[in-house]
This record gives sequence, C-alpha cells and structure tokens, in this order.
Amino acid sequence: MGIFGFGTKRSHHADAVITGAGSGIGAAFATELARRGGRIVCSDIDEGAARKTADAIVADGGRALALRCDVTDADEMGLLAQEAQSWFDGPPTLVINNAGVGAGGSMIGDTDLTDWNWVLNINLWGPIHGCHVFAPILRDAGRPAGIINVASAAAFGALPGMAAYNVSKAGTLSLSETLAAEMTGTDVNVTVLCPTFVKTNIVDSGRISVKSTQLADQLMRWTGFSPERVAKTCLDTNDRGGLYCMPQPDARIVWGIKRFTPTVFTRAVGLTNGVTG
Repeated sequence: MGIFGFGTKRSHHADAVITGAGSGIGAAFATELARRGGRIVCSDIDEGAARKTADAIVADGGRALALRCDVTDADEMGLLAQEAQSWFDGPPTLVINNAGVGAGGSMIGDTDLTDWNWVLNINLWGPIHGCHVFAPILRDAGRPAGIINVASAAAFGALPGMAAYNVSKAGTLSLSETLAAEMTGTDVNVTVLCPTFVKTNIVDSGRISVKSTQLADQLMRWTGFSPERVAKTCLDTNDRGGLYCMPQPDARIVWGIKRFTPTVFTRAVGLTNGVTG
C-alpha cells in the first residue's frame, strides 16, 4: 500500500473481528462483511447478543463465531485475539473497534465521576485495547489489512452536556490519526468513523438525561442514517484507503466549520445549551 493508502478491497473475503457486534452499527458491520464473503468473529460483552448476530449470519449461509469480550479489560482483548486467530487459523485482516455507550445531559462538574469512568473505559480504552492488541498482529502479518475505529461527530462537535462522550470520541479520533501515521508504508489502513445520528439503541443503553434522550430520539428519526448504510459507507472508505469516514453531510459541514472557524464555532455551539441541558 502506498503513502495515500490505495490498495486491496479489505472488506471482501475478510477475516474480521468486531467488538460490540451484538446490535447497532456493530451488527450491521458483521452482516455486511458476511455478505461480502467474510468470516466474522462477533464479540460483545453480551454474549447472547453476539450469538444472535452470528446465528443470523450462519442461517443466511455465512460464517461467524460469537465470543464474549469486555473491551475495558486488556486481558480479555488479548484472549479475543487468540481465539479469533485460532478460528481463522491465522491473523485477522480487519478489526473493527465498535463497542460504545452513550452518556449526556449534565454539565462538567455536575456529571458524576463514575459516569466519566464508565464512558471512558468503554469508548476510549476499548479502542485503545483493541489497537494495542491487534495493530502489531496486523502489521506483522505483512498483508493488506484494515482497522476501523468507531468515533463520532461528537469528537469535534463540543456539544454542551456531553463532555464525557465528547472526550471519549475525540480521544478515539486522535488515536486513529496517530495509528494511521504509524502505519504509513505498511499494508494496514486505518479508518475512523465519525457519524452524527445513527438509528441504533445507544440512547436506550446509555446514561442520558430524559430531555437529551427525547431530543436524540427526534433527531435520529428525522436525520439519522440506518446502521446498514453507515457500515457499508465505512467499509468502502477503508477499501479506498480513506482515513476519515463521515457518512452524513451534516458531519462533514460541522467538521469544515470547526476546522476553519474554531472559536466562532465553539461559541455558537454554546448557545445550544438551553436545548440540550
């Protein structure tokens, strides 16, 4: 792979490991990769949910294995890598660090530190553990491979009342950019997914205030993309060698404004506090 990342279609016939594959974007990634002829390790902290995704793939003629993994535990991530390589009889060719949770609705200083720790342990340490364990495996394999880290437009959106979530996703964005730089000249392409609203159950499974939950539900219905559409777009981006995947136009608009007028953007976002608080 050259300096600009163009190369093989890694999403086709991939040996893929996906965290948070029990629902939402993770399940959509698993289903789409199976449709593209891949073998999928579906991992989730909820083993039953992972098995449901894997069973659906197998029932449709695909190949999948369900494994439990708590992404906050580095040892469990290492065990996931071992079990995946045993099942594949070799290293994976695609790793998707997708597991995540939502949180929001209170200001910095009002958010309980247990919520901070909960969000950062899953949303940031999960991808860190995934990259720490799998990046050397993929790099040393010496063949075309990919890593996708699921962040969010919240990584650069700075929406008030979402500090823990924003920080976790900003960290994932930076992690991905750094890893991409480190992988330059190798056959491993890194992509970071930064969507806005996706029609998943993350609001229901998160720690979000009632008012923020109602607003998020409305925005998901009005502007949200399906997880299937987001997964397909992101896999195609990784195939093209792209670093950033922002499926929705609003994410790309926010990204552009934030880059060119960061101070004005941040102050303007602050005016939304009365809506989201």
